[in-house]
Amino acid sequence: MLKLKFIMVDKTRAPFLKEGESFYLDRLRRYTQIEWVEVKPVRITKGVQEEEVKNTEGRAILQKVDAGDYLIALDRSGDQYDSEGLSEWLKRLSINVRGPVCFTIGGPIGLSKKVLEKAGSVLSLSKMTLTHEMSRLVLLEQTYRALTIIQGEKYHK
Repeated sequence: MLKLKFIMVDKTRAPFLKEGESFYLDRLRRYTQIEWVEVKPVRITKGVQEEEVKNTEGRAILQKVDAGDYLIALDRSGDQYDSEGLSEWLKRLSINVRGPVCFTIGGPIGLSKKVLEKAGSVLSLSKMTLTHEMSRLVLLEQTYRALTIIQGEKYHK
């Protein structure tokens, strides 16, 4: 069975997004085991370099990745799929990967190079720019949609 792990920088602050996350996490739990991990963000202040912020957050993310996890980094440079393609991709991963499939979304300025290099795959949700909080909700909904497609259920249609 496919196990999913989500590692996110910071908490979701917008109430409507938190509600959506809870909604889809509950739905996903009907299909698979879910682990939701939030890592502490680095405060972005004047004089602090963006690379330093991403590197510090990246180390925190990588500390939460276990040896058997298959890491998928979300980044605009990644592969894009339609919903059916995402479901096929996840189905192949469920066959070929022994440990949990671990998605990670960085903070407002993205992921470090080390996280991107460590990732087995890099995924893009859209060519459009999404906030990191909105990306979480889109990822959860599309993951849920993919699992319903795999199960042959009506949600997708």
